[in-house]
Amino acid sequence: MTWRRLPKIGRPDVVREAQEEIEHHLELRVQELVEKGVPLEQARAQAAQAFGDRRRVQSELVALDREMERRRRWTQWLGELGRDAVFGLRQWKRSPGFAVLALATLALGIGATTAIFSAVHAVLLRPLPFPQSDRIVLVTGWRLVGASDTSAGNFVDWRRNSKSFDPLIAIDWESFNIGGAAEPERVMGAKVSRGFFRLFGIPPALGRWLDDSEDVPGRERVVVLSDRFWRRRFAADRGILGRDILLNNVPHRVVGVMPPAFDFVADSEELWTPVAFTPEREAMHDEHYLTTMARLKDGVSLEQARSEMAIVAAQSRKDFPQENQALEIRIEPYAEWLFGPPRQRLTVWLGAVLGILLIACGNVGNLLLARGSARSSEAAIRAALGAGRRRLLRQLLTENVVLALGGAALGLLVAQVILRALRSSSWLGLPRLEQARLDLPTLLFAAALALVCSLLAGLLPAIRTARADLQTVLRNAARPGSSGIGRDRARQVLIGAEIALSLALLVVAGVFLRRAADLSKVDLGFEPRGVLTARLTLPADGYKEAEVVEAAFDRLVAEAAAIPGVSAAGVTSQVPMGPGGNSNGLVPEGRPRDIEHSIDSRLRLVTPGYFQAMGIPLRKGRLFDDRDRRGNLRVMVISESLAQAAYPGEDPLGKRMLCCEGNDDDPMWKTVVGVVADVRSRGPARDVQPEFYLPTAQAPRASWDWIQRTMTLAVRSSGADPASLATPVRLAASRVDPLLPLYGLATMEERRDRVLSETRFTTTLLTALGGLGLLLSAIGIYGVIAYFVAQRAPEIGVRIALGATTRDILLFVVRHSLAPVAGGLTVGILAAFAATRLLRSQLTGAEALPPSVLASGIGVLVLAAMAASLVPAMRALKVDPKQSLAG
Repeated sequence: MTWRRLPKIGRPDVVREAQEEIEHHLELRVQELVEKGVPLEQARAQAAQAFGDRRRVQSELVALDREMERRRRWTQWLGELGRDAVFGLRQWKRSPGFAVLALATLALGIGATTAIFSAVHAVLLRPLPFPQSDRIVLVTGWRLVGASDTSAGNFVDWRRNSKSFDPLIAIDWESFNIGGAAEPERVMGAKVSRGFFRLFGIPPALGRWLDDSEDVPGRERVVVLSDRFWRRRFAADRGILGRDILLNNVPHRVVGVMPPAFDFVADSEELWTPVAFTPEREAMHDEHYLTTMARLKDGVSLEQARSEMAIVAAQSRKDFPQENQALEIRIEPYAEWLFGPPRQRLTVWLGAVLGILLIACGNVGNLLLARGSARSSEAAIRAALGAGRRRLLRQLLTENVVLALGGAALGLLVAQVILRALRSSSWLGLPRLEQARLDLPTLLFAAALALVCSLLAGLLPAIRTARADLQTVLRNAARPGSSGIGRDRARQVLIGAEIALSLALLVVAGVFLRRAADLSKVDLGFEPRGVLTARLTLPADGYKEAEVVEAAFDRLVAEAAAIPGVSAAGVTSQVPMGPGGNSNGLVPEGRPRDIEHSIDSRLRLVTPGYFQAMGIPLRKGRLFDDRDRRGNLRVMVISESLAQAAYPGEDPLGKRMLCCEGNDDDPMWKTVVGVVADVRSRGPARDVQPEFYLPTAQAPRASWDWIQRTMTLAVRSSGADPASLATPVRLAASRVDPLLPLYGLATMEERRDRVLSETRFTTTLLTALGGLGLLLSAIGIYGVIAYFVAQRAPEIGVRIALGATTRDILLFVVRHSLAPVAGGLTVGILAAFAATRLLRSQLTGAEALPPSVLASGIGVLVLAAMAASLVPAMRALKVDPKQSLAG
């Protein structure tokens, strides 16, 4: 048995009408032909032939009718939507207090979430400006000591033996002294191998890329500028092409300028020159200083490339067992390497602001539930007059959407303020953060967020209000205090959820606060107060010989030490928490001379006076002095952790170690003459690493090339403010060489604060959000208890009339407020445990969830709940029993 679809009641049968219209048209045509003398049957045939395909015409008529019907309904729906929106605005205008509180709550939640999303979008979600950027990979050599850069010899071998890449390139990050008519300055640049620009695939804005033929010694004096550097240094002069600029006092011909898209990271390099390996450098497999990147060939997967490079690594271990012992080659996507570390931090921020948004939605939901109770009579009357529940629900949801969109509009102002603060915080170290804007994706996100908030906050209140019927409203009106019990339970559930989220935020913020406090007390191994540091790089041209380099830095120290107010001065190849630095594998005398038995340690070249300038305490032996020069006993000072690793339970003084230079015929042993305190060179949050110090006067000659003849000057002020020494220190450096810029001036306290800035910012953000969540929760509790007191006024009046004391009434009200708080705290404790577990990577070295922090969070929330309940409770005491009984 088949069923025919019945036409909708009240709507014409479109198919039947189309058929009748066609039949009528054909009948008129037949009559016209008959009147002209055409026989009837022939007239019908001609009319049908002239009309054409009746089914096609019928289908077109039906489709046209249905399209017109859809347009009519769409127009009607938009009209109703507009009227509902206007009605909603009028409703908010009639209740300005409610509207202001709801708008402010949504603005804070939506604004903070939008700002952090903008940062996430700029840093993580926006695609890299390179064609097929997902094909670009980082190729890293791993040894027993962990990840390391690549030697020139290994890079050349990898490029020759691998078939998975096109191209495979190497980058030697280097800073350059820029000379010329303008004031000298130091900029970050890179020496790159052939194929570097082809790897990224972005054409130059002016001129050309570096040519492959220029990546050879003798032809490498050419340079490509970044757009940022071209505009800042040369005022966007297009005539710069073909001109020479001085890089480290050597003329380089400008052959191209890259477009702004190539400056996709704010602190990226500002110029590029060919690396131009010499044959001697290509044969060197022991000095690891290159960053290696590649583009996968078409059709080659990441796993295929990894498999091939495993074979290449095995060949490297076989060909050069001493230098490449236990070498592995690992490949990871370039985007993962670039954006992997910020991802965890941004995820924490986004999770925190989403928590605040949910609390805000809960608060607004509570407000709407209370307002829905007041509007239930209005909804019931509308329903009695014929309005369907769908229509009422749509009207109420439209009002909520209007409210949420208004909150989103105000939230954009909040987001703009937060984004401005984020962009100015360059010390956060987030790539592309400066590109965070209220752009189209962010605005669309804010709009979507408003719609989600309108549903989260308003769906339940709208459903409850739309379900009201006239009889129930009239019955409840006759019995004051009996309405809204279900709504009150719903509000308690919302408050419990707010309490749970607030506790999780407070506990996480407390853990970060405790971590920050612990880090501020960590012994850095030196005294940062009163120390000013600055960097100086000597160009290879003019400072090629080691003796010339050593003499220049000795003079710099002497000039700095002579400045009034300086109590000590010295230079080092890497200052704690500063850039630069090298590592070497040290082999104590008596152990096999291989990498497996070596101790990976950080090398510091220093002058006598450096330890005094930094305030690094001597634990045993002596420090460097004028005796420690070439031709005398080769000496070294080591850190306590290195002493323990090399000579556990023994006195290290007088013992010898192999490092940095020498061969089997002449090992060039270094004798330990002193042990100093461990220095947390990477900041208080990082573990101590073994370190050793060599006097600059005995530095391996090749080491000046390792560090590019760059040293950091440290001066200790005998006064209060080391920053006041900046100008005298600059003058001292100019007396050594007036063409060389002194750069990177910073006090050690500034360096420490910069290293801690990430933790401090996250701590400040979470603390502010935790406080905001606490405030919103307190407001929500106040609203629930005030509503409870208003509902139960008759009951409270009866209790007072029957002899209830002030204490009884207060307990009655406060007990009601603590019920959702207790449930919320139970869930919140579980949420706090889960949140702190997820944040382990952000809290290295910290206790996962200290009981004191959890107890403090619970105590703060309970006190806030009691304080929020106090005003409604006091209001309950003023209930007049006579009026309650009369009402």
